[in-house]
Amino acid sequence: MIAQLHGILLEATLSVAVLDVSGIGFEVGISGMTAASLPPLGEEVRLYTRMRIGNDAVALFGFATVEERTMFDRLVAVSSVGPRLALAVLSKYSVSQIYSIVMAEDITGMSAVPGVGKKTAQRLILELKGTLAKDHGLAAADVPAAGQLPLSRAASSPLDDARAALLSMGFSPQETDLALDGYDEGMRVEDLLAAALKRLGMDA
Repeated sequence: MIAQLHGILLEATLSVAVLDVSGIGFEVGISGMTAASLPPLGEEVRLYTRMRIGNDAVALFGFATVEERTMFDRLVAVSSVGPRLALAVLSKYSVSQIYSIVMAEDITGMSAVPGVGKKTAQRLILELKGTLAKDHGLAAADVPAAGQLPLSRAASSPLDDARAALLSMGFSPQETDLALDGYDEGMRVEDLLAAALKRLGMDA
């Protein structure tokens, strides 16, 4: 799996970015929030990515922050929510705003996203609330300034790194949360992964 891309920004629209990584052009679907934070064309940029494999296509999606990628994972785990709708939600609201809307059960706010009707909004809130309750860090996720997407970020916690690794291996957000539930934040990433994979019935 491709977890991140670091290269030269060749093209950018409100929904797509193209990065030149060692001579290879990667087309990446992005949210409006990430689009707004991209640097000028020709400059270096780092996007945290998620690969999605469909029936007839492989698509890459890029995010300004690890938290935005995590929220994308949570959104697409909701029944009948695909990458396009997840990006629509992330284009309308920041990660922390989505967290607040879900926890407040604000159906009107969620319904304001283009393509999200009342029933879909209710389903999103219902299925996300329990999951997001465990992701307190998303409540205060930063939004990069316009045109100032950083090449690096503050060091993430071992649990964040272990969660990202498990998701990149193809485990669902629910499986990942169950596998890491109850482990100490102070453990090394290697130890967290070994314990999580054992819970998942795999060799570490």
